[in-house]
Parts: sequence; C-alpha cells; structure tokens
Amino acid sequence: MTYTALARTWRPKSFAEMSGQEHVLKALSNALDSGRVHHAFLFTGTRGVGKTTVARIFAKCLNCDRGVSAQPCGECASCTEIDAGRFLDLIEVDAASRTKVDDTRELLDNVQYAPTRGRYKVYLIDEVHMLSAHSFNALLKTLEEPPPHVKFLLATTDPQKLPVTVLSRCLQFNLKRLSTALIVARLSFILGEEGIASEPAALRLLATAADGSLRDALSLLDQLLAFGNGAAREADAVAMLGTVNRSHVVEIAELLAAQDAPGLVRHAQQLEQWAPDYAQLLDELNSLFARVAVLQVVADAPADEDGYPPALLEALKGRIAPEDLQLYYQIGVLGRRDLTLVSDPRVGFLMTLVRMLAFRPQGIGFAATPAVAGPAAAPPPRPPFAASAAGGTAAASASPPPAAAPLGSLTPENWSAIPQQLELAGLARQLASHCAFVGRQGSLLRFALDPRHQAIRSAAQEQKLAQALSRYFGESVRIDIEVATAPAETPALVQSRRTDEQLVAARTALESDPAVLALKERFGATLNPDSVRLTPPESSPRPEEK
Repeated sequence: MTYTALARTWRPKSFAEMSGQEHVLKALSNALDSGRVHHAFLFTGTRGVGKTTVARIFAKCLNCDRGVSAQPCGECASCTEIDAGRFLDLIEVDAASRTKVDDTRELLDNVQYAPTRGRYKVYLIDEVHMLSAHSFNALLKTLEEPPPHVKFLLATTDPQKLPVTVLSRCLQFNLKRLSTALIVARLSFILGEEGIASEPAALRLLATAADGSLRDALSLLDQLLAFGNGAAREADAVAMLGTVNRSHVVEIAELLAAQDAPGLVRHAQQLEQWAPDYAQLLDELNSLFARVAVLQVVADAPADEDGYPPALLEALKGRIAPEDLQLYYQIGVLGRRDLTLVSDPRVGFLMTLVRMLAFRPQGIGFAATPAVAGPAAAPPPRPPFAASAAGGTAAASASPPPAAAPLGSLTPENWSAIPQQLELAGLARQLASHCAFVGRQGSLLRFALDPRHQAIRSAAQEQKLAQALSRYFGESVRIDIEVATAPAETPALVQSRRTDEQLVAARTALESDPAVLALKERFGATLNPDSVRLTPPESSPRPEEK
C-alpha cells in the first residue's frame, strides 16, 4: 500500500488554498491580472512557509491554457502536468546539489530556446544562496535581460548570502512564519477532510513545536498519527514531543501567586520524572505571565492563541500584583537565557523559580514557613521605600500605619493623607493618589479622578481600592469614581506641592549656609540648584555642591 505524506497530499494548488502570506499573494495576483509580470522573483522565508508552493502556483498561473490570471483552472493539461511535476517548461533546480559553474552554464544554454509546451519557460531555483560565486556571475546577465518567454523564480531561506547584484535584479517577497492559530486551523481542516479524530490541545502542541512552519506541522502530524494509532490526542502529543503538560505551568503560576515556596520547590522537583525541556517550560511560563500582564492593563484585550481558560487568566490577574508579575517575567526571561550557562538545567530552572520569590518589589521577601491561613495572616502594608541594611544588620521593618479615623470623619481635606496608609500597590495605589474625595452618602464614597490619569482606571483597580478602604475603616464601603476636575487637590498633587516646597526650602537653606557662603567667597563656587535632592527618611546624603 502506497502512502503519500500529508504535506504532499495537501499541498495547495491555488492561491486561494494557501494559509496566510496575504501580503505576497495580493501582490502576485495583482501583477498577474494586470499583465505587469516581472521577469525575476525572489521568495525568502524560513523552512516550510510556502516558498516553493507559491512559485509552482505562480508558474501554473503563467502557463494555464485559459490565459494568464491569478486563478488557474486546475483542469487543463498545463495545470495538471505542473501539479504532477512533469511539465517540461517548468525547470526546477536544487541549487544545493548543483553549485558548480558548469551546471549553471549548462542550464542557461537552453534559455534562448522557446518553450516546448507552455506559454513561458519558468526556471525555479530552490535554495539559490547555495550557488557558488562563479555560478552567480554566470547567472547575472541572463537574470537581468532574459528572453521574453523566460521567467526566473528563486527561493531561499538565507537571502543575506545572495550577492546584492542578484537582489537588485529581482522582486523580493518575504514569506512570514505562520501563526499558531493559522497552523491549528489548517491541521483541523485537513483532519476533518481525512475523517480523523483529533483534540484541539494536541493540534496546538504540534503548531507550537512547528515554530511557524506548516510543513513541519504536517510532518509532526504524520508522526503523531503513527504514534497514536490513527488519532491525534493530547496525551500522545505530549509523550511524542517530550513536553510537559500545560497543567504544570498553571500549577507553578498558582503557587507563585500564593507565595507557597515549599510547594513550589516540591512541584519543580517532581517535574524531573518527565525529563522536560526546561527552556520550553520557562517559555510557557513567561507566555502565561505576559498574557496576564496584558489583561491587567487592558481588561478587554482580545483572546490570544495560548489556549488558557479565561477563568484562569482572570483569577491570576487578581491574585498577582502587577509589579510582581513584571518582576516574574523579567526573572523568567533572564533565567531562560542563563539555562545554557549551567551544567544542570534542572537546577537552573529551580533557582529561577526561587529567585521569583526571593526578590520582591520594595524589599518585601517571603517567609521560609508558609503563613497561617485566616484573617490574622493578612500581609502588612508595604513601606513607601525599600528597607535597607548596613554592616550586615537588617533594617527595622516599617511600623504599622496609625489607626484611621471613623468613616464619618472623612473629609476632602484629610483624604490626602489616607492613600499612603492603604494596603495598596501598583495601579490601584496610583488610582487612589490621583482621586479627590468629593463626598459620602452612607457607605458610598464619591471621588473625582484627575482626567489626565483616567488611563489607570479599570474595574479591577476600583475593586481593589474599595476593598482597601473597607479594611481601613473597618466597615464595608462602596466607591463611585467620576472623571472630572477635582474640587480639591488630589493626594498626588498635595505630595507634589509639598515636595516642591521642601526643595525650595532646602535650596534656600543651603544658599545661606555658612560653609557654602565661605566656599563661594574663597573659591568663587556656585551652588547648582538641580543637584539638591530630597531623600527618603532612611538615609540623608549631603547634597552635591559645585
């Protein structure tokens, strides 16, 4: 029994059957329909994206018995012979096996003769970058001024190796890598036509492993069907590709969100039994972090190709602070890079996860013992500045915020001091700082948001602010935020004004300082006002003098 590989069986026979590459197909179709067909085309791109396929379809469009057009009939003798690979006037050359100048000269000796069967004699030279320098020199003159009945179609995966003299004589089209969604859709269509059972998760794994190459995806699908006894199942794809089930990536993300260090280390060590590709595992984890980070900034961001359930993404979006997520992603990227530098990738992967917990924004670390669940275990608010240590002695932890006044005493005047005492971070803290308190109706607090900062407003950040205020006042409150000019200064404006006043006072004090006056009088020194900086209370370095 003869079996034809899926990549050959389902090779597109017209532009309409192609997956992706619309930018190339549109240009070629317009050229064919308008009759403005150049004599030399160069198709570039990575393996399996359709370079040779596009060239063959283009040759069919040129030689269809019904005339030159972007829609060959597919039924005439020329079309069927090109599909079968026996059309005399389509000369396909593998430059990788014919690199000598004698081969090129022999090929070009026949250029002057008219086509045997078709309208044009088409030379399709694959992997053209493999030709020798002498071969390119022999080709140049013919490539620039070929007879009117000759068309050159060149294909390569490495256009940088082509001489600029060749590039300047061709119309160049770069075929892009295909997206995971396009590859999955094509695989699903083919399996549907073949009547083969499949699971979407299995096709996603194949499409990801193919790295933008549809031909590689079809070859992997052939392998999976042999491995899975005629079916494309996720479990078989995981086993065949040697990947780790995506549920482990989700589990790691959830353990990071819970700051469960012991659980995270145990789970990372258990992965060893599957002998995973730790670089790919970090890529998957970083992809998940990136997806959640986008949703934190744009709540209605369009669905991605990652296939993660929306409920999971929403849960992680609320459980991981934005600044933590950005740090996790950066550590994951650096850890992925450093895997090649360690002798044991398993250890490098584990240390990357531990580093995500060990380093936190503003100096907040994690405890070696997991916290006890319950209301008493609520995390303390983060200090305004990172804690520092000197001489090997850790700095004292920030003191707890002072007791808040009752809800009834909240006024627009005393609101400016409250955001700094709330258990907030990231965008939610910024939202509170740029809001002015307008008034209260029972448990409903009304705020006016500075219009210049309305981009930071979202339903998730408003919910965090309402929860923080409820904890602060010891009773449940609701908030209503309106984008409008505030009747009073926002906390951010109050803080900015106070900082400016302190800077002016500091500069004035320095100008009248006896030591500064002595330096001015003796050496003609001047004080640079821009060198005066306000420092956190923990340290007070002297301002620069000039």
